[in-house]
Amino acid sequence: QVQLIESGGGLVQAGGSLRLSCEASGRTFSSRYRMGWFRQAPGKEREFVAQIDWSGRVTLYADSVKGRFTISRNSAKNTIYLQMNSLKPEDTAIYYCAADVSTWGTPSAAEYDYWGQGTQITVSS
Repeated sequence: QVQLIESGGGLVQAGGSLRLSCEASGRTFSSRYRMGWFRQAPGKEREFVAQIDWSGRVTLYADSVKGRFTISRNSAKNTIYLQMNSLKPEDTAIYYCAADVSTWGTPSAAEYDYWGQGTQITVSS
């Protein structure tokens, strides 16, 4: 089994920055897993934010966060990060970390196998 624990959420003013972390653990976790971030705002479906391959060199972003968010990973620590800059009120959501046993795939929540509990991000205007 794989456990994903997110941290770093909170309240921030528009234009501010936050960094989320997600630490993976478990006997079956592999550093070769694709990792991703998704978010879900109240009354909306869960949406893709960013994903990163096992090497850390290949990334993909949703258009809504491109140029503002950066995903990275430290495989030695089994941890991925989401650096969020220039935050907007519309970024307010619960952010989820996810792991996929495949090394790459489409940015679909259905392809991910493991999920964290989520961490709340609130951006005030």
